[in-house]
Amino acid sequence: MLRSVAVIAMPEVAVFELGVLCELFGYDRTPEGLPHYDFAVCSVDGAPVMTRSGFSINPSHDLSPAETADLVAVAPNEMLEPPPEVLEVLRRAHARGAWVMSVCTSAFTLGEAGLLDDRRCTTHWRHTDRLAARFPRAKVDPGVLYVADGTVLTSAGTAAAIDCGLALIREEQGSAVAAQIARRMVVPPHRDGGQAQFIETPMPTVSCETMQPLLTHLLETLDREHTVETMADLVHMAPRTFARRFRAETGATPHDWLTGQRVLLARRLLEETDLGIDAIAARSGFGSAQTLRHHFTQRLTTTPQSYRSTFKAKV
Repeated sequence: MLRSVAVIAMPEVAVFELGVLCELFGYDRTPEGLPHYDFAVCSVDGAPVMTRSGFSINPSHDLSPAETADLVAVAPNEMLEPPPEVLEVLRRAHARGAWVMSVCTSAFTLGEAGLLDDRRCTTHWRHTDRLAARFPRAKVDPGVLYVADGTVLTSAGTAAAIDCGLALIREEQGSAVAAQIARRMVVPPHRDGGQAQFIETPMPTVSCETMQPLLTHLLETLDREHTVETMADLVHMAPRTFARRFRAETGATPHDWLTGQRVLLARRLLEETDLGIDAIAARSGFGSAQTLRHHFTQRLTTTPQSYRSTFKAKV
């Protein structure tokens, strides 16, 4: 049962995410019939910690509460080499079966402690490639809001800490409690989709004299039908040779690359125009609204309509 929570703050701690952890677990809601958590914000030796926003905080605890807490959470920071005391307390927490949770970039701290090896995990989409490169044994998923792998929790950027914390409360104390806390915080108890819809995915740069003119042509004609055969003809290659060369240079099959660029165009049209879904499907080369919805949802885990309502610029 989740009764005690220790949050570890290190230099350059991110204020919002630390505040999320305090709001989720450090706010007394017992008058409303909700659970109480024995809550502590900790630092190495209980020393003051400078925040990323330029002011310091004064935790009232050293790392002692993390030795017995049911949940040990690490607030995000920019430390590339966390203090060994923090890494050791995280390892001990995991070894005794406690929940261990990272928020945003504090996934790197869990990685340094060896807790991401052979586990699914995530972090802010801007840092997922770096996380995967630094910890090759970690199974980094860039498209989700949070991951629970055993008793190790990792969340994506910023507000995803709310989703991750509520998921833990739902697991430990039931959906009704999680829903009440979410209502109190004025947030949904569960958000559909993941962080894939927030990821900016520019067209990859390709240094290939044969492919670059073709890619430019394809981007200018996304509304037209393109097949492996027609693309191969444009660069005077046999289809099989073309498909192999394309994947070697771009890292994707011709179909996947083309679909990805069409989804990007659809995203821009949803954000920047008032075109209907059928018109956007035609202009981005999907042909029908049904095909657009299929590929859009598959790639971004949200529908075109939901994406537009979230991201369309208000004039």
